Amino acid sequence: MNQILVTNLDAEFFGEYQALRDQLMDVISDDDLGYAVGGTSPTLGTLCREIGEIEHSYVESFKTFSQAFDFRHPDPRVEASVVALRAWYTELDRDLMAALDALTEADTTSRRITRGDFDQDYFSPLPTEQLDVYREALLIFYGKVSVYLKAIGVTLPRQWQAWIG
Repeated sequence: MNQILVTNLDAEFFGEYQALRDQLMDVISDDDLGYAVGGTSPTLGTLCREIGEIEHSYVESFKTFSQAFDFRHPDPRVEASVVALRAWYTELDRDLMAALDALTEADTTSRRITRGDFDQDYFSPLPTEQLDVYREALLIFYGKVSVYLKAIGVTLPRQWQAWIG
């Protein structure tokens, strides 16, 4: 991996942000994945599937320099199984690191990613900026999930308590 990305990943505590998701998998059960907080809220399992689909879109963006958000996990049962989610997240994380590892320093400093959710002239981030946006997506996910965990009485891991609340 090029040094710019290594420095960025370390400086932004990227590994620690990814580890929060692993900690989530350690404290929830398959039954918890079926919980919804009420109204039209999705289940916890749906939120977990969605963050995986989002990570998939970021992985692809580092490979193709184009991002779309149309991927849907082909097996809806992933929403109901902590084991399946954990395995999928592990695969996604491995794919993400491989995609980042394949980037050259020139890619990191000069190639922009065209995102399907923004006009190209308005926002086309460099890979380091794209990583920052992905980290923000993780934080949004963690904020949502913490509400679910508190509602079902799951004790938040220590890092969650300190970083997310």
